[in-house]
Amino acid sequence: MKQTLTAGFPQPRWFRYLNKLWASTYPLGTKIKLDKDTLIRQARKTTGLTDLGIDFWDEPLHRMLGSMNDEAHLSPAGRFISSKRLVNLLGIRLRATEYFRRFPEILELELYPAWIIVGLQRTGTTKLHRLLSVDPGHRVIPSWEAINPVPFGEPRAVHSGQEQPAEKRIRIARNSVHAVKLISPGFFAVHPLAALEPEEDVLLLDISFMSTTTEAMMHVPSYSRWLESVDQTPAYTYYGKLLRLMQWLQPGKRWILKSPHHLEFLPLMDNLFPDVRFIWPHRSVGESIPSFLSMLTYNHMIFSEQVDPRKIAERWIRKTGYVLDRAMKFREEGDHSHKFLDILYSDLVADSLKELQKIYRQDGGLTSDLADRFIRHEREHPYRKHGVHRYSLADFGITATDLELRTAGYQCFLSSLHGRQS
Repeated sequence: MKQTLTAGFPQPRWFRYLNKLWASTYPLGTKIKLDKDTLIRQARKTTGLTDLGIDFWDEPLHRMLGSMNDEAHLSPAGRFISSKRLVNLLGIRLRATEYFRRFPEILELELYPAWIIVGLQRTGTTKLHRLLSVDPGHRVIPSWEAINPVPFGEPRAVHSGQEQPAEKRIRIARNSVHAVKLISPGFFAVHPLAALEPEEDVLLLDISFMSTTTEAMMHVPSYSRWLESVDQTPAYTYYGKLLRLMQWLQPGKRWILKSPHHLEFLPLMDNLFPDVRFIWPHRSVGESIPSFLSMLTYNHMIFSEQVDPRKIAERWIRKTGYVLDRAMKFREEGDHSHKFLDILYSDLVADSLKELQKIYRQDGGLTSDLADRFIRHEREHPYRKHGVHRYSLADFGITATDLELRTAGYQCFLSSLHGRQS
């Protein structure tokens, strides 16, 4: 049954009308087909390439599409956006395979040391990520590169004197940002997008069709359950290959990566990098989780007109508890605690420079030049620049008790952390 959206999540009237009009033409054959063979055929035609690589595993894509078609209640616009996104992901894989074929030395590279921001959503991870990107020695992934990590056109060696132009990839990212502003104006108060700012590297895992991105955008419960049951090693192995390609194209000193997705798979990230440090921002789950649920609701509304905030909350509160339990288990078992640095959201918002000094303490300290860069960035990107994000547990029909039942272990840890840092 179609759910009524709450008043707190407005959608442009023109977008609703477009979907209604488009749906009325389905009997004429305008419904976009989402199936594996069609999407692969379109990607091959678009790129002129055929080889998806010997490590391409099609079951994740097959599972994802089955869930999207059967469970997501995609609107016409949602089907269109999904089709374009999936064809692009397959195209990235085709272009990457060509790079690896022509320049096999890429895969021999050792990954840079990494600082990986792994806090839950809405805990200051984006703020911290963008601050650390100011350091000129850091290799980050800007939004335009996260969307298209492999250049278009003929592969070129980095020492050829002909750098791969990024204009097309930047233009695509800017168009994507503009589209989100038109379709979901309130989204930017939740998560400000910018083509040139760093973005989450979970988008690299999308290219293996094994990430939480799709379930964050639409209702795909069977695909979500399958993802939790299957070994993610193939996706993280390919993720490492893409990072090697990206650092071959544009060198740096250290990777600065960020995604809450990695909390579920810390052992895989730990194994991937020769030198890794996990920076974990923390915030009360009573604040962070409702904020994240609000963002998810905005996401779902782009792809479907049948959005139930309560179902979103039920699914993601359970998943958040599951992810936190896995992360805490990794942290507490073995000799891993020294790899973590904890940051409190309230401290980051109150005095970000003080928190950055903690991060750089093991790296020889924060230089005056870097401190000036961070201060300038803060001045140019004030808190709540895009407006105030308003949300509450009541928007989702849940209570603090619902959060407590799923996140009790983490909340105990957080209480002790506050005690140690007070």
